[in-house]
Amino acid sequence: MTMTQKILAAHAGLDKVVAGQLINAKLDIVLGNDITTPVAINEFKKAGFDGVFDKDKIAIVLDHFVPNKDIKAAQQSKQCREFACANCVSHFYDVGKMGIEHALLPEQGVVTAGDCIIGADSHTCTYGALGAFSTGVGSTDMAAGMATGMAWFKVPSAINFRLSGKLSPKCSGKDVILTIIGMIGVDGALYKSMEFTGEGVASLTMDDRLCICNMAIEAGAKNGIFPVDSITMKYMEGRCERKPVVFEADADAEYERVIDIDLSAIVPTVSCPHLPENTRPAAELGDIKIDQVVIGSCTNGRMEDMEAAYEILKGNKVAEGVRCIIIPATMQIMRECVERGYITAFIDAGAVVSTPTCGPCLGGYMGILAEGERCIATTNRNFVGRMGHVDSEVYLASPATAATSALTGYITAPKM
Repeated sequence: MTMTQKILAAHAGLDKVVAGQLINAKLDIVLGNDITTPVAINEFKKAGFDGVFDKDKIAIVLDHFVPNKDIKAAQQSKQCREFACANCVSHFYDVGKMGIEHALLPEQGVVTAGDCIIGADSHTCTYGALGAFSTGVGSTDMAAGMATGMAWFKVPSAINFRLSGKLSPKCSGKDVILTIIGMIGVDGALYKSMEFTGEGVASLTMDDRLCICNMAIEAGAKNGIFPVDSITMKYMEGRCERKPVVFEADADAEYERVIDIDLSAIVPTVSCPHLPENTRPAAELGDIKIDQVVIGSCTNGRMEDMEAAYEILKGNKVAEGVRCIIIPATMQIMRECVERGYITAFIDAGAVVSTPTCGPCLGGYMGILAEGERCIATTNRNFVGRMGHVDSEVYLASPATAATSALTGYITAPKM
C-alpha cells in the first residue's frame, strides 16, 4: 500500500485497502470556515442532528471575510459563533486569534501525522505535509462528519513524485508545485494521491511542504502527502495535541506513475492566466506590467514567505502605481513580523499590511481587481474573475518573485 492507503486502511479498521475501494473512515478533525460552515450547519439541522460527535475534533475558522466585510458576512459569522458556542467547539477561531485556516491548524497543533482529516475547503489537502491524509469535501459531508465522526472515501491510486537535488536560492516550494502542475496539467492527478518521496525531500522546509501539498488540488489530486522525517517530527514536537502516528509506504507500493523531479533544475516560475497549468519561467515575462501584488494566502502567508518578501522589499520602494498588499497568515506570524521589524520595513517600502484573511484570493475583499487590471499573487488560483472583474488577470508566483515584481512594476524574476 501507499502511505495514503495505509492511513485510510487504519481509519477504516481494515488490514488492507486497494485503489477504487469504497470505505467508511473515522475522522480526527472536521474543518469548516465562515463561508462553508453556515451551509453545513443548515444541513446539520435539516438532517435532525442534535450534537457534534466530539467537540475537540471540530475546527471552525473564521478567515475568509473576517473582520466582516458586509452584513451578509456578519450574519454568516454570527451563525458560526452561535453553533460553536452551543456545541462547545474547542477549536473555534474568531477575530483576535484567527488566521488563515490551513496555516493556523498546523501552527496550533490541531492536525498531526497519521490523521484522517476532512475540511469544507478544497485546500484542506495542505496537511499532507505533516504525513496526514487530508482532503476537501462539500458542506453536506462536513455536516455528516461533525455529527458522526465518519466520512466515506474512494481509495485513491497514487503518483510518486521522486525528488532529488536541492532548490536554488530564491526558489521555494511554490516554484516546485507550479512547475509540477505545468508538467502534468490541472487534471494530471485527478482523484489521485500525490506522494512526494526521494532524497530531495530532506532539503525542503515545512513551509515548502505545506505550500506544495496546499496546491495538490490544483492538479486535481485527492490529496498530497510527504513522508514523516526528522524535519516533520521537530515541527510537531511540543505542538500537536495528539501523538503522531507515522505511516510509511510499502517498498512494493503500487503507483500509477513515477515522476522524477530534480529540485536543482527548478527556476522561479509563474502561472499565467487563466489556469495554474499555464506556467512559464518568470525570467521570460518581463514585459508584463502589473497593477497589484498580493503576498499571503493559505499557500504563501507563512513566516518564511514573509521573510522572503522582507529580504527583497527592505530599504526599497514599491514601484509607482503598484498596490502591494501583504497578509501574514496568522496572528502569531503577524506578531513575529512586528517583533522582527518586518511590518515597518513593508510600510516604509510602500506596502500595506492586513490582518490575516483569505480576502483577495477569492475575490472577496482587501484587493479586488477592476477591469483590465493585472495582479501577481502568491495565491493558488488564477481562474477567470478569481480576484475580481472577469477581464482582470492573475499571475501566480512565489513570494520572492512577487516582491521583486512589486519593485519593478513588471513581472520580474528574483536575482538568483
